Amino acid sequence: MLVNAADMLKDAEAGHYALGAFNTNNLEWTLSILKAAEETKSPLIIQCTGGAAKWMGSFKVCADMVKACVDALNITVPVALHLDHGTYEQCLACIEAGFTSIMYDGSHEETFQINLDRTKELVELAHSKGLSIEAEVGGIGGTEDGVTSNGELADPAQCKQIADLGVDFLACGIGNIHGVYPADWAGLSFERLAEIKAEVGDLPLVLHGGTGIPVDQIQKAISMGVAKINVNTDLQLVFAAATREYIEAGKDQQGKGYDPRKLLKPGRDAIVERTKELMEEFGSVNKA
Repeated sequence: MLVNAADMLKDAEAGHYALGAFNTNNLEWTLSILKAAEETKSPLIIQCTGGAAKWMGSFKVCADMVKACVDALNITVPVALHLDHGTYEQCLACIEAGFTSIMYDGSHEETFQINLDRTKELVELAHSKGLSIEAEVGGIGGTEDGVTSNGELADPAQCKQIADLGVDFLACGIGNIHGVYPADWAGLSFERLAEIKAEVGDLPLVLHGGTGIPVDQIQKAISMGVAKINVNTDLQLVFAAATREYIEAGKDQQGKGYDPRKLLKPGRDAIVERTKELMEEFGSVNKA
């Protein structure tokens, strides 16, 4: 059974650890992430972008797949199914599809007032249906699902305005970016993180663009109130590397090595192991 993410993130914020929010792209990703969570006894957030949902068929296909996998694998740890970087319309679609948590990313709206108004509406709707909801202030750098931002530092006063609407967790730009970090990246702004935390109190904060941030910066951010860390590129990279190794070794041309179950297995195993490593780094192991 899927749950919403509110309670697990409150526990993480209070306990000074973070939950990985791992993006799924298909069945292989879903099975691997769930296996890692069960083996480490870590609470889990599986999330899906609009682009990934389109690849899989729809948000409904994604939701049904995740629910079926949780049941089939006899998963005992709490699992939330979350929309990542959703538009207003996608939030409505995910509520209808059976997600247990949504993110409304209003940081790209024409005005902050639109972000405020739509966040307020969606908080009321999500909570009326038992869902948790994440909002965002300050664009996260890089590109995700075709939306590009330079990596703003979120305005602490705006963060407080959004927090006061009753969101369950808040994504705020502190210099983080999506994708692979460039060599000249300046690092996270802990000064801005502290200013935001002073405004929003014990509200769990979200760090997007978790791939490539040095572990010491990740753990410092967790100690300062970050309770959810988004991971997508990291798992794509290890999957691609394991698949490349299999192909370059010529294993796909040996016997029935072309069978997708054999071809995809190294990548699937790599996702499991990397997810477990990240759960250790985030401190969520044995917290279920």
